[in-house]
Amino acid sequence: MLGVAIDSVIDGDSPYTLPLVPNAWLPTADGAQFWFSVQVIVAAFVVTGVFTWIYGVAANNFAHRVMHAVRTDSFSTMQRLDMTFFDDKQTGEVMSVLNNDANNLENFLDNGLQNSVRLSVMILGIAFILFSLNWQLALVTLVAVPALFGLTVWFMKAVEPRYVDRRASVGNLNTRLENALSGVELVKTSGTESYETERVEGASWRYFRDTMAVLRLNYVYRPGMEMLAGLSFAVTFIVGGLWIFQGEAPWILTGDLRTGEFVTFLFMTQRFVTPLSQVSNIVDQYENAKASSERIFGLMDIPSMITEAEDPVALDDPEGRVEYDHVDFGYMGVDDDEPEEMVLNDVSFGAEPGETVAFVGPTGAGKSTLLKLLMRLYDPVDGAVRIDGHDVRELSLESLRSTIGYVSQSTFLFDGTVAENIRYGRFDAEREAVVDAAKAAEAHEFIESLPQGYDTRIGERGVKLSGGQQQRLSIARTILQDPEILVLDEATSAVDTETEMLIQRSLDRLSADRTTFVIAHRLSTVRDADRILVLENGEIVERGDHDELIDADGLYAKLWGVQAGEIDDLPEEFVQRARERAAERTDMLEDVDAADD
Repeated sequence: MLGVAIDSVIDGDSPYTLPLVPNAWLPTADGAQFWFSVQVIVAAFVVTGVFTWIYGVAANNFAHRVMHAVRTDSFSTMQRLDMTFFDDKQTGEVMSVLNNDANNLENFLDNGLQNSVRLSVMILGIAFILFSLNWQLALVTLVAVPALFGLTVWFMKAVEPRYVDRRASVGNLNTRLENALSGVELVKTSGTESYETERVEGASWRYFRDTMAVLRLNYVYRPGMEMLAGLSFAVTFIVGGLWIFQGEAPWILTGDLRTGEFVTFLFMTQRFVTPLSQVSNIVDQYENAKASSERIFGLMDIPSMITEAEDPVALDDPEGRVEYDHVDFGYMGVDDDEPEEMVLNDVSFGAEPGETVAFVGPTGAGKSTLLKLLMRLYDPVDGAVRIDGHDVRELSLESLRSTIGYVSQSTFLFDGTVAENIRYGRFDAEREAVVDAAKAAEAHEFIESLPQGYDTRIGERGVKLSGGQQQRLSIARTILQDPEILVLDEATSAVDTETEMLIQRSLDRLSADRTTFVIAHRLSTVRDADRILVLENGEIVERGDHDELIDADGLYAKLWGVQAGEIDDLPEEFVQRARERAAERTDMLEDVDAADD
């Protein structure tokens, strides 16, 4: 429009015409043509502003909706993954995927994709206009495009692996920070602040190193793109200026070039140069988003080994009969075909409704793992676990896990109120039921002494409560669920003797008509169990009630003698086995640290 006004109104050496507009619609007087040109130019800027606003709103809405969908879908997928995944992955790394990587993808969709669409439209549109005005000068203007394209291809190939490394270093840094903050009490009591600072500093330095590896390529690519784009503008100005100044086409060019066309070329080329110089930003955002997307969808593509049958059986009215039939188990990674070492070997036993079965034995014997198979946190390598005659692999996960109440030796509480934590899993429970469950777990008295009672916020992981208080809330939560099968994994390990006696009394009432499995290191808590199974090295080596096992004078009798003070020390062969297991764990931790370094 500006070029037409210069050539027709100001210079007056060409007719006033516009592409695609009939001449009958255009004014004929010079003054009218001038003001008409002004109105069209102003209208064009207004329309551009309106559509830029519309496009910006639409693009941002799209980008943030995609980010929301990706983050929630990733989290939902992660929630359905096996415990094997969480055994292998670090919390900080998973948080990096759900947060940092999702934000990188959103940043590209919000800015990079929007700019790339705008860039494509402007390049194609401007190229069309330039060729329609003067195809020879248009070729001169676009002479740098092949070089821009080649530089971009080189940058994308070179920077992609560096972005992958940087995303991994972000996950490592997040893990270090999460571990240090979660274990701040241990850090302070151990006086290891400087050690943790050094570890975070090492992870941060790795992130710095990987970031600089990306930036070093940017230091070449971005100035290179701007230089080539500026060169395109300079060449256009030189050739067009000589054409106008000399009054004839320079070199091998032919034809005429009017002043208005030249001005149009300069303005268009400038608008052409700016988007081209932004290609580096777009490519940078794209490569960053690509590396993040691979991590996001890599997470979503991880297969789950704990899957439901096509037509799962629902436990509508379970009796609580449990059977372990020649069960073998060993931990496997996501990509492993078979376990490296078996944790359980040929374990068989049964439990009738209302019975209490206790598991005792040295640390690492497989007691907790055995009961995690019942809840299908893992599946046995061989054999079967059955409830009421149904293989747990045939049951729906929802009905299976709602049938079992689990109190772990490591209590976990959410940041929220006392009532919310007790109600977790039965969110519709009435306040009266919550209070009754707390009373049954001997927790009501200390809850009432809190500042806001049941509405007191207990902090992240329940840090405002003692270990015994946390465990009693966990027991109250299980009592409220009213399950048919109880699993108590060191349920009273963090309470004093008096509280243990009170909790044990409530647990005895609770388990009277339920199938109950108890794991305990304090043998005094399981001496009244209907049956006691003694595990060592993943095998059941003794079974019977308390009196029978004492009379058998085996491992259980020796453990009982040590705890009762009747035996000063364990036999040497038992101590030697414990030392060997400790050495194996030490070697494993050293391997993990070496791999992490």
